[in-house]
Amino acid sequence: MTNGKYIVRTHGCQMNEHDSERIAGLLEADGYSVAETEDEANVIVLNTCCIRENADEKLYGQLGWLKQWKEAAPNRQLVVAGCLAQKDKELVLKKAPWADVVMGTHNVHRAAELINFAQKNGPVTEIFDEAVLEDHALFPSALPAKREKSFNAWVTIQIGCDNSCSFCIVPSVRGEEISRPFADIVSEVEDLASQGITEVSLLGQNVNSYGRDIALDIRRETGVGSVRPMFAELLEAVGAVNGIRRVRFVSPHPKDMRTETFAAMANTPAVCEHLHYPLQSGSDTVLAAMHRGYTAERYLSRLAEARAAIDDLAVSSDVIVGFPGETEDDFVRTMEVCAEACFDSVFIYEFSPRAGTEAATYTDRFVDPKVANQRYERLRAVVERSAQMKHEARIGRIEEVIIEGMSRKNEGVVTGRTRQNKLLHFPYGEPIRVGSYANVLVTSAARHFLRGEFQEMISMPTHRVHLPVTAL
Repeated sequence: MTNGKYIVRTHGCQMNEHDSERIAGLLEADGYSVAETEDEANVIVLNTCCIRENADEKLYGQLGWLKQWKEAAPNRQLVVAGCLAQKDKELVLKKAPWADVVMGTHNVHRAAELINFAQKNGPVTEIFDEAVLEDHALFPSALPAKREKSFNAWVTIQIGCDNSCSFCIVPSVRGEEISRPFADIVSEVEDLASQGITEVSLLGQNVNSYGRDIALDIRRETGVGSVRPMFAELLEAVGAVNGIRRVRFVSPHPKDMRTETFAAMANTPAVCEHLHYPLQSGSDTVLAAMHRGYTAERYLSRLAEARAAIDDLAVSSDVIVGFPGETEDDFVRTMEVCAEACFDSVFIYEFSPRAGTEAATYTDRFVDPKVANQRYERLRAVVERSAQMKHEARIGRIEEVIIEGMSRKNEGVVTGRTRQNKLLHFPYGEPIRVGSYANVLVTSAARHFLRGEFQEMISMPTHRVHLPVTAL
């Protein structure tokens, strides 16, 4: 056992956050403890993302600065993990030979072993081209975890992606879509509930296609059955676990959204009234170039169906502006669809070409960055107007929130999160334990959060608190 200390820095999506929790858990199981500062750390792990164009520059810039950190004291180690490591492979050590471990997305379970190996043998690169199918290595949820939030847990239901979106590099670095066995997921959620965790977030690259591969395997073996997703059934089963008060999920794909999923959300009380529903573009021409598999009309139709089925549904989305070939008319259509959709919030991105994707080869159709930036600002005005309207409509309502902690900006102000995934800040005269549930009256609204007044405590947290023990 080692007595070292570590820091894990995470970039990118929720899948990376979940992988970081598992890396931290593996290190702690190996005897490490978390470091408060870089100066006291023996190991720094950079869990990387490669979605954005400048991800490479950021990584190698960080590695350049951390070279000084490593050389300042003996026995320090640098680990590069995640999607960018999966993509660049041996290139990482060529550019930064002072790094000790380069590991990909399919061997999170090997983190502690690789660090120990590098201590004895020198720098190592280990990149698996596909997921490890034996033991518990396939799904990060099967590994030990050091969670960022004590009341909430990510639960991996699926890894990889079978879609072919022309702008996305995820299939290249995460592999083909593989669903986790249904019973294993429910069993993990039951175990989490027994630990006092009350909120779980189901995680996958394309969660609402969960189980399609399982159904296909069953049909191949038996010759009977339909090949259809099992996501609705999973929502119902997870939501029925005793002790689980909230179920969330990210991220679904519009082309795979089905009526039974909306029904499961509506009829399962634990499933939160929030849907992240990525649009990407409102232009059918651009959607076709993106290989998204739906039209704007179909998107809006399914959105209307969801709102009709699920009372008080909040909807967030993703949109890319400046996709290769996007004309002014295409962009105007995107603004029109966003205005009609009236989202609660939207993450807007300017197109960023990623080497290895189809869209990166559309160089003759690239949109002028200045034009893309102008479109970003124009669309932001539209979606922020919708967000403000949605939030103002909640004034005067009493919202159930789960306490996430004190506000980072205002002393004496507590931050909670509603079932619709909105932050609600309210003053409170004494500390409230993270993970508590309370009712709060909404008194005012901003574009990105709500303000309110405490009404009553609903329940205290049930998750376990680990206190340090000092020998006498």
